[in-house]
Amino acid sequence: MLNLAVMLEHSSRTTPDRDAVVSGDRALSYAQLDAAANQVANLLVSRGIRRGEKVALSCPNIAEFPVVYYGILKAGAVVVPLNTLLKSREIAYHLQDADVRAYFCFEGTPQLPLGREGWDGFSQADECREFFLITAEPEALPADARPPVPNSPQTLADALAGQSTDFSTHVTGPEDTAVLLYTSGTTGQPKGAQLTHSNMALNALTCHKLFGKAEQDVHLITLPLFHSFGQTVQMNAGLATGATLILMPRFDARGALALMRRHQVTFFAGVPTMYGALLDHPAPEADTEAIAGQLRIAVSGGASLPVELHRRFARRFGITLREGYGLSETSPVATFTPPDAEARPGSIGTPVWGVQVELVRPDWTLVGPGEVGEIAIRGHNVMSGYFRRPEATAEVIRDGWFRTGDLARRDEDGWLYIVDRAKDMIIRGGFNVYPREIEEVLLSHPAVSMVAVVGVPHPSHGEEAKAYVVAVPGTRTTEDDLVAWCRATMAGYKYPRLVEFRQTLPMNATGKILKRELRTQAVP
Repeated sequence: MLNLAVMLEHSSRTTPDRDAVVSGDRALSYAQLDAAANQVANLLVSRGIRRGEKVALSCPNIAEFPVVYYGILKAGAVVVPLNTLLKSREIAYHLQDADVRAYFCFEGTPQLPLGREGWDGFSQADECREFFLITAEPEALPADARPPVPNSPQTLADALAGQSTDFSTHVTGPEDTAVLLYTSGTTGQPKGAQLTHSNMALNALTCHKLFGKAEQDVHLITLPLFHSFGQTVQMNAGLATGATLILMPRFDARGALALMRRHQVTFFAGVPTMYGALLDHPAPEADTEAIAGQLRIAVSGGASLPVELHRRFARRFGITLREGYGLSETSPVATFTPPDAEARPGSIGTPVWGVQVELVRPDWTLVGPGEVGEIAIRGHNVMSGYFRRPEATAEVIRDGWFRTGDLARRDEDGWLYIVDRAKDMIIRGGFNVYPREIEEVLLSHPAVSMVAVVGVPHPSHGEEAKAYVVAVPGTRTTEDDLVAWCRATMAGYKYPRLVEFRQTLPMNATGKILKRELRTQAVP
């Protein structure tokens, strides 16, 4: 037997009174969190949900997310976490594609009426039988400020009334699916990656080997828990060690820094845009010193971390960011900075315990020393396949090796360096141009806060590099100034001839820049 719920259950037995999650002014101990998850499991069983059936969850980073997540697992069902920004049509697609039988959905806010969108999506999914509306705490959102949901669906609080806080977790096998995690759908419709109990549990335990003694850690979780990064690296791995999780529903730099100081946070994980925002926020020196005095480890993933952010973070907070790499399909962690080694800015580290990484050509043959190749991964972390998509699975998995679509090189010590996404590479006049390299250079300019480089059509060169730039507030650099600076800094075939300033860049819910939207906007 192996059930991912053991991450919570072991700590509930060993540290029952320790705070497990803190959400606003509300705290749940390990015993309380486990008891609430037991109630959810009893509810699902009472509604006829059987082992292996799919149960969807749309919820921000509040206490109900782990409560429902582990309750689904305890019942032997499969968790289908959904992006909280999805609209009703997209929700209906996910519920139908995953063959979901029950759906837990947060009510949302007047600005983001998730409950209404969720109910509309549920109403279009014929096979989904149960809908439970997760309501906010009364003190957090007054009743008259709640967005209306038609037909008054049953609230989770009402559904749980009378449910026992005792439950015997259902037996599941290591190769049974625990989580059906949908990819972002950068090409075509989103696909559900089937992650087994073994995938998820071993990846969480691998994090313990990477992060060292973590029993007293305090995590600030700003990464959305519906995404694999926050779900494995912080929620599952953190709860397995008895850590305290401070939940932040929506990231903003000012609020994050305030929570880090208030709760004496020792562990922070984020994507590069989050680190950029933290560094750009003018926090008082006393706050910075207090945060730096407590912070034990800071982890970056989700996208390539610019070298300049490494340097700035080390100067301000006194520790070096440790970078990792992974995908939804790899549970997610595949490589990380070795715990006993000094971080190398620009590198995603080496393969983690139990995982192999190779660099391959399109025909799956290995590239030579010093050459750029596509990352292929094999190990305990690789998904069992895409749900009901054998052809798509066969395209990316061969003999247990999963090819990622990311290009990288390896140094003489075996450390890996992301070059770019294979699909993002620009071919200008027959030369390969890697957007990340241009972005790294531009981020070293004092007027550049954020940048994304994409390829746009060109009549004679095939493609041209275009840089979308968010400027540092108060600077007066022009677009022509940046082009001239790039010309003086980079090879002639490489520098961007086109620069456009923007107030913001399009991002997904995890803070990853959506280059596909920029490419669409750039096409006349």
